[in-house]
Amino acid sequence: MDELFKKLGVIPNESRLYTLSFSHSSYANENHLKADYERLEFLGDAVLELISSDYLYRNLDKEEGDMTKIRASYVCENACYRYAMDLGFSNYIKVGHGEDKDGGRFKKVIVADIFEAFIGALYLDQGFEKTKEVVLNIIVPYIEDPNVVFFQDYKSALQESIQTDKRTLEYVLVDESGPSHNKTFTIVVKVDDIIYGKGVGGSKKEAEQEAAKNALAKLVIKN
Repeated sequence: MDELFKKLGVIPNESRLYTLSFSHSSYANENHLKADYERLEFLGDAVLELISSDYLYRNLDKEEGDMTKIRASYVCENACYRYAMDLGFSNYIKVGHGEDKDGGRFKKVIVADIFEAFIGALYLDQGFEKTKEVVLNIIVPYIEDPNVVFFQDYKSALQESIQTDKRTLEYVLVDESGPSHNKTFTIVVKVDDIIYGKGVGGSKKEAEQEAAKNALAKLVIKN
């Protein structure tokens, strides 16, 4: 992990925090460890959102709703996955043997979660100002690159496309499979109680976005 710290300009104080941030639940279970990265992920998610919110507030003259949409683009699963992969996180992620055979170190949902866990560890180890410096060094180049698009809010687009007709919109979870640390969700979206799209993802949010994307395509065809 020394190469990663050097790249980020970080001198760790408590290496155990970073080790924990890269430890997936399958690895913790297999090695009878008391903890995995999930608590750090919870913290890191909030820290990442605060830093990105602060940056956007200070640098963009936008309304609240617009800033919320922009922020979502740079703290979403796709974005965190890209940050982590570009930094070589898959070299350090620890998963159980079964998960490793299934490509766990490269799965979007795992890699993205571990990126957030790493930010949580960084915050506890280095404090807010250093964490802010590191996070901005990571994400600002992506924000400033007009060719980078991490996230399109298909749910909002779908909502806007049907609200003028006063039609009802509902997302329904129809299937949930896999172990607790690696679930797959299947969600359908209904417009006026008719299924217009189905989405599958590693999180409910991802599945909902995919369902909305499919529904939008059908609405365009019908219209």
